[in-house]
Amino acid sequence: MNTMNFKTWKGVASLLSAAMLALTLAGCGTTTNEGTGTSQPAQEQSQEQAKTDLKTQYPLTVTDATGESFTFDKAPAKIVSVSPAETESLFALGLDEQIVGVSDYDDYPEAATKKPKMGGITKPNEESIIAAEADIVFTGISMSKESVKKLRDLGITIFKTDPKSVDDVMNNIETFGEITDHQEKAQEIITQMKKDVADVTEAVKAVKPEEKKKVYVEFSPGWTVGKGEFMDELITLAGGNNVASDLTGWNQINEENIIASNPDVILYANDVIDENSKTLDQIIKARSGWDQITAVKNDAVIGLDANLLSRPGPRVTQGLKEVAKAIYPDLFK
Repeated sequence: MNTMNFKTWKGVASLLSAAMLALTLAGCGTTTNEGTGTSQPAQEQSQEQAKTDLKTQYPLTVTDATGESFTFDKAPAKIVSVSPAETESLFALGLDEQIVGVSDYDDYPEAATKKPKMGGITKPNEESIIAAEADIVFTGISMSKESVKKLRDLGITIFKTDPKSVDDVMNNIETFGEITDHQEKAQEIITQMKKDVADVTEAVKAVKPEEKKKVYVEFSPGWTVGKGEFMDELITLAGGNNVASDLTGWNQINEENIIASNPDVILYANDVIDENSKTLDQIIKARSGWDQITAVKNDAVIGLDANLLSRPGPRVTQGLKEVAKAIYPDLFK
């Protein structure tokens, strides 16, 4: 994706439906273990069984977004991530000790900033990755298939994700949990993410179709997102209508089309600064004719944490909540 030579945008670095494992809780009785003369509450037994079910059985074979299959005989001991979203997911799973390298742009959590750097997101440092002797390298939406192939040709085992929805994000986290034998933690994360989604959809369900606000999002100067990407889904889940939904994927904007669509709310990444030290909201408001857009006239040009807005990791549903609050502040007081 073209960065347009702007200095601080690093949000976009960076989803198959995640299946939750249900705990079968028995009633109030007890279960007797024959031959031992002991009894154990049925609820405790079911919880212990659930933990056993969440242990990865190796060898494990999984497939990534490029169709490449990987077989693991055991949990990876050394992991590199060259995608901020994947880095967040791996740290959330509790893999700090196993992570031996991250990209230059990885800034969350704090522990990630202390890890050895492996170069950029789209062009990682091949020599550093090889020297790290990682068992698996994770990458995300910002790396092209061609770059992935080049790294694989060098003998690097690289697992690529390409999440298009919140469900895809959760599915990736579940897969990471399976690969690393951290499935129990993965399910905890997914449970919270599903709760975030449910909270938002419940809060906006009363918004009538004709009352849904038109929303425009700009994550880097001159760039927006159309249908088929998770950022577009965030707007939809939050009860808004993306004015760029006639487009597919990441696109450079047509200013006249945005003016004609007249969005009620404009969302932007709040960490963007151009070479003239202008913030993204200043850039947006200074465009010719944009002062006639409802969002600009009503001061509904709202900056959001770029990482929450554009990283398809475990905090993406926190980003969903922020998007919903920005669109319908009265529903989230």
